[in-house]
Amino acid sequence: MSDPMDRIAAALERMAPAPLKAPDFKVADAFVWHVSPDRLEPVDQVNRVEIDLLIAIDRARDILLDNTRQFARGLSANNALLWGSRGMGKSSLVKAAHAAILAEGLPLKIVEIQREDLPSVGRLLTHLRGAKERFLLFCDDLSFSHDDQHYKSLKAVLDGGIEGRPENVIFYATSNRRHLMPRDMIENERSTAISPSEAVEEKVSLSDRFGLWLGFHPCSQDEYLAMIRGYCDAHGVRIDDDRLRAEAIEWQATRGARSGRVAWQYFTDLAGREGVTL
Repeated sequence: MSDPMDRIAAALERMAPAPLKAPDFKVADAFVWHVSPDRLEPVDQVNRVEIDLLIAIDRARDILLDNTRQFARGLSANNALLWGSRGMGKSSLVKAAHAAILAEGLPLKIVEIQREDLPSVGRLLTHLRGAKERFLLFCDDLSFSHDDQHYKSLKAVLDGGIEGRPENVIFYATSNRRHLMPRDMIENERSTAISPSEAVEEKVSLSDRFGLWLGFHPCSQDEYLAMIRGYCDAHGVRIDDDRLRAEAIEWQATRGARSGRVAWQYFTDLAGREGVTL
């Protein structure tokens, strides 16, 4: 009869997930991080638009491109937080900047991680740290609720703890909130905590750990129409200015909003009506 401790050890070994094999980063330029089990799934075709089609965000575009280019060249660069209005191209800009850097012949991999998988980021960084490639780690729609402890995991990316952030990893995140948590939650922390300033500071200061803050604000009507005209020209959809203006403004009114996302949604409908495949 085998020793009970041997049986326990064998059972634990069967329950433990197999260690992640060293990923082959040559198979793709984009990956998605998954857990249970840990794995990096290659993405053959990234869902993105060309950077020239992103209108009304010129300053943010230029700053993020310069920062990403520096990093891809092996130079120092900052983590970036893209925050602001919904549908104004935050995540589109990150993916478009990655494509633009690749088009310049600079090697750069992008790895997307979901907000709910942030507790596993330490394991991900271990795999990226040992690779020779350079990685843009991307988290879309990042925010935290009152009892959310995921923000502590994010500090491993931004500060890196005792090891420091891997030299070959940079982190970009998008959020509708500048401080990554809603204002009423901040006020609630102040009113209920024993030490209000310390309770708020721990979470609010998280955004301060991003070297770049890039704000995205609602677009004007002219910018909204220019976005649509740019899509039409890029995809060969013919429509006169008067008709485009009338239809696009009516579409915007039914949505109760004006943004790059609304512009694309109208254009998608227009292209379909005109028989153009996107």
